[in-house]
Amino acid sequence: MTQILKKILSDLEDNKALDIVSIDISKKTSLADHLVFATGTSNRHINAISQSVHKMLKSLNITLPSIEGNQDSGWIVIDSGDVIIHLFKDEIRKFYNLENMWSAEIE
Repeated sequence: MTQILKKILSDLEDNKALDIVSIDISKKTSLADHLVFATGTSNRHINAISQSVHKMLKSLNITLPSIEGNQDSGWIVIDSGDVIIHLFKDEIRKFYNLENMWSAEIE
């Protein structure tokens, strides 16, 4: 587990994110090495988590960590390069079920 991934997971836990899942996708795509999925209790909670993670990534000198999504969408994505973080409201996460798709084995 990379140091950046450890810090992201720790920050998510500190901000009371729920159901945190990390998936190693390095053998499936060159897009990133890990995907992280977490649930927030409300749009406000998701936004607060995203701001905290973004601030922490900038403190690690991650070049241009970008945030996609808005406060009202129920889904925010933070791209830090090697790790992509998806923050969801529970119903949005269940609807898209992305971690199930990325967890599937390559045949």
